[in-house]
Amino acid sequence: MKRSALGKGIAALIPEGTSLRPGTVTEVAIGEIRPNPLQPRRQFAAASLEELAASIREHGLLQPVVVSRSPAGGYELIAGERRWRASRLAGLERIPVVLRDAVPDADQLALALIENLQREDLTPIEEARAYHHLRAELGLAQEAIAARVGKDRSTVANALRLLQLPLSVQEMVDAGEPPAPSPG
Repeated sequence: MKRSALGKGIAALIPEGTSLRPGTVTEVAIGEIRPNPLQPRRQFAAASLEELAASIREHGLLQPVVVSRSPAGGYELIAGERRWRASRLAGLERIPVVLRDAVPDADQLALALIENLQREDLTPIEEARAYHHLRAELGLAQEAIAARVGKDRSTVANALRLLQLPLSVQEMVDAGEPPAPSPG
């Protein structure tokens, strides 16, 4: 008997045995996927991941994650780490992916950053650190960073200024806590 597509997410629409060509949407074993070491997000709220995992258990994973083949074998995430983590929590063994050609580090970070910026849910410090990484590690100027992520140069410059704050204040901003007012 053919299984119902309801509650199975996008995986129900992917034919079994789909070849793994770049641009293909297919399923892969969740254990073959490694996180992106350039992921700008560092904060993954447990409650939020559990909510997403519950939704995935109920409806399946509706939007595939984006991966590229890793030279070490398996796949490396480009975009969708929250969905990947929540799918693991949900107990999925296989998840839908979009396979991309090998992506240079600068483009990989830019793609991960763009995905998060479009949803507006990176913390300001995470965004600033990602811009800093693009600038310091990959040699990109503020203008080049802005062009890659679709932001104004002034937005990038202002974000980078946050990294000049004391680490304790950065941690408060990262956690969504307002800094205490100055006495006086």
